[in-house]
Amino acid sequence: QVQLVESGGGSVQAGGSLRLSCATSEFVYSHYCMAWFRQVPGKEREAVAGRDSVGELNYADSVKGRFTISQDRAKNTLYLQMNRLKPEDTALYYCAADPSTMNGLAPAPLWNYWGQGTQVTVSS
Repeated sequence: QVQLVESGGGSVQAGGSLRLSCATSEFVYSHYCMAWFRQVPGKEREAVAGRDSVGELNYADSVKGRFTISQDRAKNTLYLQMNRLKPEDTALYYCAADPSTMNGLAPAPLWNYWGQGTQVTVSS
């Protein structure tokens, strides 16, 4: 059973920072593609950043230069460091994983495993 446990969401002012964590099993961490998505009510879930099947990191244009994926192999955890946050970054953020070979920004329907989500709220 694949489990993805997110943490780290919260409320910050614009310009602030947050770090999200996605903890999983050693097998998933080592063998699955993993990614971060976000969703606001009434909109589709969009890819933010991801790690593809060969370990390459990919970022959506809207977060390039502000968000960074980091990894802790000892803790089987994928992080999303979010800097210079903007109000438009407000969303429910999800961690996703899949054993398929694909790009880290592949669309949401292609990912089979999801965390429970963590809310990020950025005020102006």
